[in-house]
Amino acid sequence: MIVLGLTGSIGMGKSTTAAMFAEAGALVWNADEAVHQLYARGGAAVEPVGEAFPGVVVDGAVDRTKLAEALGRDDQAFRRLETIVHPLVMAHRLEDLAAAEARGVRLAVLDIPLLFETGGDAAVDAVVVATAPAEVQAARVLARPGMTRERFEAILTRQTPDAEKRRRADFVVDTGEGLEAARARVNEIVGMVLAEGWSPPRRSLPERAEPPH
Repeated sequence: MIVLGLTGSIGMGKSTTAAMFAEAGALVWNADEAVHQLYARGGAAVEPVGEAFPGVVVDGAVDRTKLAEALGRDDQAFRRLETIVHPLVMAHRLEDLAAAEARGVRLAVLDIPLLFETGGDAAVDAVVVATAPAEVQAARVLARPGMTRERFEAILTRQTPDAEKRRRADFVVDTGEGLEAARARVNEIVGMVLAEGWSPPRRSLPERAEPPH
């Protein structure tokens, strides 16, 4: 099974690109959705997050608004949260990939916003970066409800710059050229990586056949 890592800065069309990979037949694993499951009632992150940040668990689930407030009060809080959540997200990912491989899935795409920032690019066969011109990115993001220029810029400071992402990518999908051009590029990438004899530029996931218990 080929495993691609998909990433891209906010407003670059990563989610749209992920949907196109799904349309092309790939299994798409979404990191944000995994976190939502971990935070939901009965999720593996509820208890440890509640212990680390008292008051953020409401009705058996992590309340994201309260968690955001707690993170805002503590400079070291993000790092503390990451040490709790990242291992749980990785276990979730490995379990899903192992199940997909057992079903005979040929291509899996890991939709991970902070792929480079968390070192996830070292655990996939190739990296795909969704990109768009800066003015297109800004227009998309600032059109979102409740978004401000200040908040947008604060988010960008936590993400690897787009130029650096593109430099480190194995494949680039420019969503600023329109949906059909992006879809054609996704289909081209799928055809390339599934072609007989394709050599992955990065090492494959060594753990994926044996998820942690």
